Amino acid sequence: MRLYTAAIKRGCRNSEIAEFRHMCRAELDRFRDAAKVAGPMIVGCTQEAPLFADAMQGRSERTEFVNIRETAGWSLEGRQAGPKMAALLAAASEPVPAYPFVTLSSEGVILIYGRDDVAVEAGQLLADHLDVTVMITRPAQIAPPATTSFPIVRGTIRNAKGHLGAFELVIDDYAAPRPSSREALLFEAPRNGLTSRCDLILDLSGGMPLFPAHDLRDGYLRVDPGDPPAMLRAVLKARDLVGSFDKPKYVNFTAELCVHSRSNLTGCHRCLDLCPTGAITPDGDHVKINAEVCAGCGQCAAACPTGAATYALPPADALLHKLRAMLLSYHAAGGTNAVVLFHDSQHGTALIDALARHGDGLPAGVLPLAVNEVTQVGLEAVVASFAYGAAAIRFLLRAKPRHDVAGLFKTIAMADAITSGLGFAGRRVEAIETDDPDALGKTLWSIEPAPAVEHPATFRTVGKRRELLRLALHELHRLAPSPVDVIALPEGAPLGAISVNVEGCTLCLSCVSACPTGALRDDPERPVLKFVEDACVQCGLCQSTCPEKVITLKPQIDFRAARAPATIIKEEEPALCIRCNKPFGVKSTIEKIAAKLEGRHWMYPAGDKRLDTVRMCADCRVITMSEQQFDPFTGVPQRAAPRTTDDYLRERETKT
Repeated sequence: MRLYTAAIKRGCRNSEIAEFRHMCRAELDRFRDAAKVAGPMIVGCTQEAPLFADAMQGRSERTEFVNIRETAGWSLEGRQAGPKMAALLAAASEPVPAYPFVTLSSEGVILIYGRDDVAVEAGQLLADHLDVTVMITRPAQIAPPATTSFPIVRGTIRNAKGHLGAFELVIDDYAAPRPSSREALLFEAPRNGLTSRCDLILDLSGGMPLFPAHDLRDGYLRVDPGDPPAMLRAVLKARDLVGSFDKPKYVNFTAELCVHSRSNLTGCHRCLDLCPTGAITPDGDHVKINAEVCAGCGQCAAACPTGAATYALPPADALLHKLRAMLLSYHAAGGTNAVVLFHDSQHGTALIDALARHGDGLPAGVLPLAVNEVTQVGLEAVVASFAYGAAAIRFLLRAKPRHDVAGLFKTIAMADAITSGLGFAGRRVEAIETDDPDALGKTLWSIEPAPAVEHPATFRTVGKRRELLRLALHELHRLAPSPVDVIALPEGAPLGAISVNVEGCTLCLSCVSACPTGALRDDPERPVLKFVEDACVQCGLCQSTCPEKVITLKPQIDFRAARAPATIIKEEEPALCIRCNKPFGVKSTIEKIAAKLEGRHWMYPAGDKRLDTVRMCADCRVITMSEQQFDPFTGVPQRAAPRTTDDYLRERETKT
């Protein structure tokens, strides 16, 4: 593997570069000397990271290890990999903020849920380590144990919720065994609706999983009962799940920014639709995220239009800082046609390693960036990548993802609409779904070179996703080959306008009261409905609230919206109180009400002065009614007896 010190110096201009030939053995003392220098340090090797960590004991400065060999050096284009090496080192130089944890505690109470002797066998393997209960569903002929070392009961789990250390089950057909069982276990009379709690569940039933995205539920182990090696691995894993475990709190949530619902009417439900584990549930006007159940896919944060849900590993702005450092260094070192390859550490890193060791490696222009979950990447990161000079973006996914990735494909669809709308030729954003390193290599090597922006943007910002997206869109629009003012987006996009049927709008302004972001506004002096597109997050609350159903959402990007004033959607002449001349409503609406009441309602005979009260404000109406001793029941037809069904039927026959 060749070293490209000159290219790295061009890309990492503010760094001191030290070059080694045998750093982990013959030149280890040189490494120890380098580690004594103050300041953050990046080591271009991950294989010998434990050795280097021992060699620099006592060092308090930040140290990062970067895989240069498998991602850059071991490649058919290794001779052109200098700019990529600079890019990878620059990305590692960006610090990642610390993230919070939640603690899960397990005391080792396990329920083994099975259908035959395999569950009993698993119980015997765990009985000396955990507090075991075996529950058999649809029981076969199970021989009674000679010694009852753990309970064996019958039952079927109707419902399950919870997580490691706090599972709660609702069980039907529950029955305890009879001590007098001889050849096979016999059970007492069954009972339904019992509640059981445990710390762990080992599911050997072979039926449907008890949880959505069950592979991501901490403490729930599900294997095929017909696969003895898999059962043994699950048993060994269960033995280790006793004690306290720190789990990242993947998502930070600010309820005040959530636009899920108002007044019992539902608006935004993107996160609820996308969460694979059911960790997100409605909670009044907002949603609630169960950090203990959350598996960290990040789709809620990527889709949240207001930034109420934000990802923590890393935050959106920290990810943009890495992308900025990587792409700008790549460009400064002389690299062209950069392809950003987002991948996770567990799946993607293994494929890249195999491709480098046994195949052609990665092309010199493919810049791999490991993230916790590929689905955490939002539209702001994609748009910013192109503004920073990326020519294309690829997302590396499993052939069979562990959870639904619909949110990521929605992001890809929006990104495709934006890039094509701005004149970037070809399909710039795609997913690669494979578990085969050869297939990955074939796809990457077949990517056609595409021109990137000539002079990449250099903006660096912090804040919530919406502010990041707004700035990234502005910069990409400025650098685009064919900039346009408006681009239509797919349904569900977090940007857009509204369309109002003004003829049906009565200016009741219910939508203004429901709008959580201030995109819809009124005027205290006159009947008017205004709209600020830059503030609209397409939550749909105005559409749900409108009593006339004249509002529809219009997902789009208007690049002029950030500088545009509020647009007047509808404006009418105010209704002035005929007594005090104070405006109190919409003139056309008041006149329509008066016309419908006059002569058609017993309280308002034609030509009667009572109708004047309709044209008064609330205060004057009360005063007038008091002065005139207004009796609303005057003129009500009197009847000698209560009306009955026969009366109504008689009147109906008379009319017909």
